[in-house]
Amino acid sequence: MPKLLTQGQQDAYERDGFCHPVRALSAPDAAAYRGRFEAYEKANGGWYEMSKGQKLYLLQTWAAELASNERVLDAVEDVLGPDLFVWGLSLFVKDAKDPGYVTWHQDSTYWGLDKPDVVTAWIALSPATRESGCMKMWPGSHRLEQLPHRDTLAAHNLLTRGQEIAVAVDESEASYVELQPGEISLHHVRAVHGSAPNQSPDRRIGVAVRYIAPHVRQVNGGQDSAWLVRGRDRAGNFVHETPPAQDMDPAARAEHARIMKLRQEVLFKDVAGTPGRELR
Repeated sequence: MPKLLTQGQQDAYERDGFCHPVRALSAPDAAAYRGRFEAYEKANGGWYEMSKGQKLYLLQTWAAELASNERVLDAVEDVLGPDLFVWGLSLFVKDAKDPGYVTWHQDSTYWGLDKPDVVTAWIALSPATRESGCMKMWPGSHRLEQLPHRDTLAAHNLLTRGQEIAVAVDESEASYVELQPGEISLHHVRAVHGSAPNQSPDRRIGVAVRYIAPHVRQVNGGQDSAWLVRGRDRAGNFVHETPPAQDMDPAARAEHARIMKLRQEVLFKDVAGTPGRELR
């Protein structure tokens, strides 16, 4: 029996490569996390500086709490199984009327993971609507295996390399993943997705947490690391991470810097040029 997802949501994930909406947090709890995010953002020079590195959960307790939230983990377990690593966490923030966008892409393209047993839980801290530039998905595209991509390095593209699939997508087939604060969506690592700019008067704030099964391996670089948040690690493919005892703990900052040097080597392997956005 599923822990959180309905049978219909599990069926949708298998059929389409994604499912939504799933209620993980209450609206007041989501507002509280937005407040903690925006307070830290204000004190530290903006969300983009916070986002560089994909592993904010090793520096900030609010990010670690979201990544290890029991209801989020229940939903992920329903599609990935009982043993779960957090491998990454990215912020996707579009300010009101911001030109930022995400091209059609597959997450699997540059992550260097050898198996597709990888799921993203996208947690909404503000409304994600068509007007605000919510994610759009190409249903069933997770069954297409890995597609060729090209690097655009575009300044307003929120992805690491401005990557986009080198295959035309019929926009009429797009499914829009609209979420209210505290709701999440789940999507497969090979599901083709993107998003348009935010045309709304409010910010669109999303926290994308990347979960992997322990038997997955990193093949693009040296020893990778991840945080075991549920179950057991029977494979030993990742160095185990530890979340911070407090925000920006000095020991955590040093370990984060070491880990992110390795991660940058993975994500920018063979890239030509200078990305407009780093480490997403």
